[in-house]
Amino acid sequence: MVAIPWSAMDVDRVLLCAPRGFCAGVEMAIKALAWLVRTFEPPVYCYHEIVHNQLVVRRFEDLGVVFVDDIDEVPAGSPIMLSAHGSAPEVVTAAEASDGYVVDAVCPLVTKVHHEVKVRAGRGYQIVYVGHEGHEEAVGTMAVAPNSIHRVESVPEVDALPSFETPVALLAQTTLSHRDWEGVLEATGARFPELWVPGRSDLCFATTNRQGALIQVAGDCDAVVVIGSANSSNTRALERLAIEAGCPRVFRVNSAEELPADLTGTVGVTAGASAPEELVEQVIARLDPSQGSTEVRITDENEYFPPPRALRDLLGAIDGCLHAGLGGSTAGGPSLDDRDIGASDVLADL
Repeated sequence: MVAIPWSAMDVDRVLLCAPRGFCAGVEMAIKALAWLVRTFEPPVYCYHEIVHNQLVVRRFEDLGVVFVDDIDEVPAGSPIMLSAHGSAPEVVTAAEASDGYVVDAVCPLVTKVHHEVKVRAGRGYQIVYVGHEGHEEAVGTMAVAPNSIHRVESVPEVDALPSFETPVALLAQTTLSHRDWEGVLEATGARFPELWVPGRSDLCFATTNRQGALIQVAGDCDAVVVIGSANSSNTRALERLAIEAGCPRVFRVNSAEELPADLTGTVGVTAGASAPEELVEQVIARLDPSQGSTEVRITDENEYFPPPRALRDLLGAIDGCLHAGLGGSTAGGPSLDDRDIGASDVLADL
């Protein structure tokens, strides 16, 4: 088949948001799953999508990773990774009882919220949890204390809450937008004046940074392109933010192939926290701005999450055995000291 070339656009320039794309939690999870597929024969199982991005998921599926939504679908003895979004306690228990090697790639920021839920529930609080219905992170968090937690997404849902006789705490899904959080925070505080909130916001710093960068460029753009999958909460938050900022045309795309052909003028480009940089590069190449692209950076992100402990223990033991018995090493995969190795590069190597 002869490929049909893309028609030329009339884009003058691209304003490229920074930070954009992979956050520290996604970096950690992708590199951890890459280690598992290098260490074990396929199939390797993963509970839920490792991150919410179609390209990432397809690439791992091509390597023999099987993504499941029920831990009972995993054959006994198979290696299992639990996704970055966090899993319910009973899922973790079931995985550990399956006799396979289990690596929990939960983002440490989600772990923080799970800990806050456990502590507050243990102290007799009722918890108002701001989160999207059915989202894996929300499902896993609510399962930590199901009898003490009440999920809301809007001010009317806050108004519909019962009048609790116990102390009330407010916690949130990490990938919410500030606009989602602030209105509910105000409404919950009005209903429960003694409301407890964490000293440090539950909202992910990466989510906040990506939204801040988009706000910087949205007002100067004829269109904004948000790269990321439809089931990515932080990606959809970026899309809503661009619309609310008054940008006349906003498009969420999975890849450059989904771009409309009639974009003109100045186009803003950003990517959700699960979207690899190669998709950004492809989008810019497709836009082909006549005046080039300018990166608009509001901050540098230096946060780093090391591989999950179970993975560090496993690979450390393998490396020790190879050195002791064969004089070899585990070289060829991403280093356990992988701070300077990007997950986008690991995906490309796979």
